[in-house]
Amino acid sequence: MNTASEKKRSIYVLMTRTGTGPARVIRLFSRMEYNHASISGDAALNQLYSFCRNYTYVPFPASFNKEFIGEGTFGKFPVIPCEIYEIPLTEEQYSHFQCMIDHFITCRSLYSYSVIGLLRVKMQIESELRNKFVCSQFVAYVLEECGVKLDKDSSLYSPDDLRYLPDAKLIYRGELNRYYHEQNEKLSYMPMVSAV
Repeated sequence: MNTASEKKRSIYVLMTRTGTGPARVIRLFSRMEYNHASISGDAALNQLYSFCRNYTYVPFPASFNKEFIGEGTFGKFPVIPCEIYEIPLTEEQYSHFQCMIDHFITCRSLYSYSVIGLLRVKMQIESELRNKFVCSQFVAYVLEECGVKLDKDSSLYSPDDLRYLPDAKLIYRGELNRYYHEQNEKLSYMPMVSAV
């Protein structure tokens, strides 16, 4: 079992509410506060990944994608409500996280979005996650594979469920663009350390 002192790294789960047509329908039927989940290897959200639309203005095709704040769907809306959760990891778990993301990037063509997965999550019907995910299943799957304890099968996770992970600590609630710009402004003022 890992002690708190061993957990020196963190990953971040981003929950967002966009105003796209599919997002509004999902929110209407699910009654969830947030309709989309992403995972990031850094607090500034510069390493942000999820299963989502490939093109800004059409919902399909959708698959594994790197997301950029202020671009794509995140660029369509001036105000995007969000919550960001920090999840502590050991160095080994973080290294495994990076390997998993590298795998998804390299093998992106093997993965796609699971429309049926939306229904299965809503009805709480387990499914074997192989190469089709919805955003929340992907985030839960990555967390589970990294050794983060989940309360149920990763295929059953909705975006709302991710808000209640045992090790998750809410670090921000507010507007996404504001958070992103504040974080990246902090990074730009960090002193550079030169190698001697």
